[in-house]
Amino acid sequence: MNNVYKILVIDDDLAVRILLKRMLEKQGYEIVVASNGEEGIAEVIAHHPALIICDWLMPGLNGLDVCRYIKQNPDLSTTFFILLTSLDSVADRVKGLDAGADDFITKPIEKNELQARVRAGLRLHKLSQDLHTQKKILEAELAEAAAYVRSLLPRPMKEPLNIDFRFLPSRQLGGDCFDFYWLDNDSLAIYLLDTAGHGLRATLPSISVLNLLRSRALKGLNYYQPSEVLKALNDTFQMNYQNDKYFTIWYGVYHRITRKLTYASAGHPPAVLISKASDKIEFQLLKTPGMPIGMFTEAKYVDRICPITAGSNLYIFSDGAYEITKSDGMIWGLDAFINTLVQVQNYVDDQLDMILKWLITVNSQPSFDDDLSILKIEFN
Repeated sequence: MNNVYKILVIDDDLAVRILLKRMLEKQGYEIVVASNGEEGIAEVIAHHPALIICDWLMPGLNGLDVCRYIKQNPDLSTTFFILLTSLDSVADRVKGLDAGADDFITKPIEKNELQARVRAGLRLHKLSQDLHTQKKILEAELAEAAAYVRSLLPRPMKEPLNIDFRFLPSRQLGGDCFDFYWLDNDSLAIYLLDTAGHGLRATLPSISVLNLLRSRALKGLNYYQPSEVLKALNDTFQMNYQNDKYFTIWYGVYHRITRKLTYASAGHPPAVLISKASDKIEFQLLKTPGMPIGMFTEAKYVDRICPITAGSNLYIFSDGAYEITKSDGMIWGLDAFINTLVQVQNYVDDQLDMILKWLITVNSQPSFDDDLSILKIEFN
């Protein structure tokens, strides 16, 4: 059985209301009428019509006022809105379009034109509804996928090291991913990667890397040697076979007995190691040369070793943490971000929350343009 479309007619002229009601009921539509803008809005909320025919010039709320209200309400915005008017200038139609009107009918009303415009409007309303429904389904599926990605991330660690993080995708799904886990009782692997792009196409390679490294599926690979891990990833994820997706990564292995950190990076921002010498705060940038994973088959990667003093903090992050556009249009930058990391060392409160609040303050947009991930490792 076909659904009967509901149409609302809003006009302060009783004769026009009766005329439109009779014309449209003969076409099989269910008609609701209102005599002014306030009553019309109440009827819209009560009945959720598929289409509205509203007079432009009415006492109180006029047609433009009603139209703006309808189009600004997410639950009503797919309603097709026709302005009924005796005004026929281009300037008047521009005003109507700016208010959100979808079509116009000029008085005096011509029956065939009315019927044709209503049919066209209902087709577009149905299309808008279908798109709106599909959008909700897609958003729900993306939310499920985002929840799945978050479920894969490691839980913060308290002992024997204190490891915490903040993860803020620019969309529901992002290209950042990270992990930390014990290779044995004394060796901890830590990495953070950032896939080019956003959304599902960036998330899938990230998840693939996480599952590959966590399961140690690359047989014969020395997971204690960061440069070998990066080379194996580069051999596995060449962009020609991965939809032109490459990624940057910082990978390190910390040996808690010798207190040495072996690390390598592939086009990734440097990790920042912050330590206190007497009352002075010092920092080191931990980075090695190496192209992003997937760009060149012949890319080479090297290891470096860094001794870790007690009380040091290591920050590993994606470039979304500092490539932030300020209100003056300038990029905030890595130096400013490192300066913030140094400053928060003087506070005992949750430093990651302080950093994140500062980044939100610096950012001139309602949301971040890029995914933002920060790992903090406290070497107690």
